[in-house]
Amino acid sequence: MSQERRVTTERHGHVFLIGLDRVAKRNAFDQALLDQLGLAYGELEQDEELRCGILFAHGDHFTAGLDLAQLAPSLDQGLSKLPAGALDPFGLQEPRLSKPMVCAVQGICLTAGLELLLATEIRIAATNTRFAQIEVKRGLYPFGGATIRFAREAGWGNAMRYLLTGDEFSAQEALRIGLVQEVVEVGQQLRRAEEIAQTVAAQAPLGVRATLASARLAFTEGEQAAIKRLLPDLGPLLHSEDIKEGIESFLQRRQAHFQGK
Repeated sequence: MSQERRVTTERHGHVFLIGLDRVAKRNAFDQALLDQLGLAYGELEQDEELRCGILFAHGDHFTAGLDLAQLAPSLDQGLSKLPAGALDPFGLQEPRLSKPMVCAVQGICLTAGLELLLATEIRIAATNTRFAQIEVKRGLYPFGGATIRFAREAGWGNAMRYLLTGDEFSAQEALRIGLVQEVVEVGQQLRRAEEIAQTVAAQAPLGVRATLASARLAFTEGEQAAIKRLLPDLGPLLHSEDIKEGIESFLQRRQAHFQGK
């Protein structure tokens, strides 16, 4: 793997900021950027002090997508050739990151960038964000998760409108169809994402992860599979230190301080 830095990481309490940093190439993904991003996700997963992540990008643009000149010869192997200790940031192979991710985007957000966005839980876009899933314009099709998640998030017709045409759409359109949750002024997207991430990180970590796991199970294996796990997965939470703290803080009318135990 190239030693040149492609990804920045920074800890703000229990929140882990992961920044794409190949600004000169509009943060286009080469193998080194993919590797370093996967390693950052692995670090977030392994560190018990970290409770929520933020994916963002340095510079004017989130990402121009894949650097096809560099990656084209190996595309038939997909995007998940991960180094040791890494997790797939596209969430297509197990184990998947078990902690929530907030995503902040600006400028152009193309192809793999949109698929990374779709693999996160909460999404904030600057007003100048321009989205497009343009693989069909290049003789390809989306293989980083968009064919699976776009319709789930935005509805069949909305997804096909953009997957099959490769047309560009705006931040306001992304908000209308449910692809992002908020649109903010340019330069405010990371600040807003961190506000949300810090709120998530302040909640009971075991409860947050159980909530995320249950919701994902319902999507991947169906409602009945998720229903069957509701009570079995509740049991450990009922015997945790966090639930004791939650009850005590409620009775004492104070902010809870959870330990994730």
